[in-house]
Order: sequence, then structure tokens, then C-alpha cells
Amino acid sequence: MRIAVIGGGPGGLYFAYLWKRRHPDAQIDLFEQNPEGATWGFGVVFSEQALEFLRADDPETVDAITPLMESWKNITLNLRGESVEIDGVGFSSIGRLELLTILQQRVRGAGVTARYDITIQSIDELGGYDLIVAADGLNSLVRRGFEKEFGASVSHSTNKFAWYGTSKRFATLSQTFVKTDMGFFNAHHYRYSSAMSTFLVECDAATWQAYGFEHKTIEQSQAICEEIFADTLDGHSLVSNKSVWRNFPWIWNENWSHRNMVLIGDALHTAHFSIGSGTRLAIEDAIALTKALEAENDIPAGLARYQAERKPIVQKLVTAARTSADWYEHFPEHMKLDLMDFAYSYITRSGRIADARLRAMSPEFMTRYEAAKKIGSQA
Repeated sequence: MRIAVIGGGPGGLYFAYLWKRRHPDAQIDLFEQNPEGATWGFGVVFSEQALEFLRADDPETVDAITPLMESWKNITLNLRGESVEIDGVGFSSIGRLELLTILQQRVRGAGVTARYDITIQSIDELGGYDLIVAADGLNSLVRRGFEKEFGASVSHSTNKFAWYGTSKRFATLSQTFVKTDMGFFNAHHYRYSSAMSTFLVECDAATWQAYGFEHKTIEQSQAICEEIFADTLDGHSLVSNKSVWRNFPWIWNENWSHRNMVLIGDALHTAHFSIGSGTRLAIEDAIALTKALEAENDIPAGLARYQAERKPIVQKLVTAARTSADWYEHFPEHMKLDLMDFAYSYITRSGRIADARLRAMSPEFMTRYEAAKKIGSQA
């Protein structure tokens, strides 16, 4: 089988590696528009199990990635100079470049031909391939070329965000909510290495307009954010890597394949950064596509099976992500709550965590929250 993979992010790399490892006779060509060793952004975060979902099928990759990961057990929320920790909500993180480097090494080791600095301008360039795997991200050439056939929809959240890094290390995945004279900001920050953290700044549309960010350079925006979060950064600077203001894009496709083309990762669907699942979803798509193709006798049947089995799982997570994102779209209103009610609103925002589950998952937080509610009811 001849397979073209468009896109050298985690999803594209992992599919190419996995298929070639399991089918050594296959010819796989991977095309990535950026240079090898380049990436945008800083760290990526995974839920507590991190990459354990890979261990059963691919322990070698897990063993290569795990030593480079930073892990913690709690989330910390900061509001009006007060802090609260929510226990039992573990996460792990790794530098995006470090993750890509490991996957690139595994792709080369498996014998995949990876071609960097190559931009595919038209699907016509890929004639002769039995299968085209579109792992080419938010602006997917394949999806844009066949939007009607894929049943594609693209919309955007109203909040603005800019993705920075910083040399300030944070003990846990933390969020700091700040009110200024001109508006409201939230920073998502977590360490991803021994020396660096991700620092994603978010604000509502009214605040973005009030600060005139539309007319600010990247450097001017960075300076404003450093000033707003000076206490949080504790003397450290922000680091930019094409850190422009963006609206989060919601991408969904009703049909996951067309002819011999199939979508995975952000080309297929997006999940809001507040639930930290984008990279994992892309890798899981690659695994699901591999297994579906192996389970059927021909490519069309394999692609149909991929959609039938994977789509309900992704829909459930994307629904939770949209609910989570909606909470952030209204975070200035939530900031009016007292600290414990704010924290409770935050941790239950996706609608997937009832009180009973929260007591089992975060007993220390729930003890503190219920005690605060009891005192409030007696006042």
C-alpha cells in the first residue's frame, strides 16, 4: 500500500510510524511544510493518565516520552489575591518540540520517508497513492478542498487568546484571573520542562477591544500582558513564538473521509485548550484509523469503520469541550463569585463531574467547599 501523510504534527507522525511498524512493506511518504525541528507554541498537556493509553500497544514510545514529562496532582486557581487548590486532578506535560522530536526519531527508525519544507499545493500532486491521510491541522488543504463532501463546519469562540512561554516554573497547572480598570484576563500556566512553562493569556472581546490589541504589535501585546500578570510572573518575562491574538476555532466534519482521503486530528475536529486533549485526540485518531484499516479487507470499508467506531467517542469529548469553553466565554461573570463558589463552578464546568464523583476525586477540596457553604448558610 502507498500512503501519503500530509502534516508532521503528533497525529501525522504517529500514524506514519504506527502503520510502517506494523506493515514494513508499505510505502509511506510524510509531507510537512515546516522545517524539521520547528514548531509553534510551547508545552502540551495531558490528563493524569498522560500517554498510558498507548502503553498496551506501544510501550517503547511511552518509555521514550515519559522521562521528559512534568507531572502534578492538583490544579491551583488564583482570584483576587487568594488561591485554592483542587486536589486529585492530575496532569502531565511535555514540550511540544520534545514530543515532536521523539516521534520524528521513531518515524525515521521505522523507515518512513519524511519530507520537510514541502508544501502540498494541490491534492493532484498526490496521484498514485492508495490512501491520503490529512493530518494537516486547522487550515487543512484536504478539508478546505472538499468542504461540502466532508460536511465541514468552522466557527470561532469570541474570546481572544495568545500563547506565550515563560521561564517561571509553576508547581501545578494553575490559572490566574485578573480584573483591571479596563477589563478581565485569565492566564493558563503550567510547567512543561525543568526550565520553562506555558503561559496562555485569555481575555473577553470587550477587554481586547478596550486595550486596543488589534493595533498593537506582538511586542506591545507581550509587554501589556507582562504588566497585567507581573505578580504571577514574579519577575520573569514572557517568551513569544508567533504569539498573536487568536479566536479559538471550532472545526467539525460530519463525514470523516472522501474517496481515498481521510481526516485526523485538528483537520477533523478541535477540542478547546481548557480540557487539554487536542494532542491526545490526534494520536488516538491515528491509532483508531490504523486498527480500522487492519480490520477490513479494503480501504473504503476501513475508512467507514474508522468513522463509525471513533466518531461517537470524539463527539462526547467535543461536547464537553464546548461546555467548558462556554464557561470561559463568561469568566468575567464567574469572577464575581466568592473563591470557593468560583472554584466549584470551574471544576464542574463541563457537566461531567457530579458532587459524588467530586467528593471521591477531590476530597480535600470538597471538604473545604462544603464547610464554606455550611458557614454561608448559617450566616
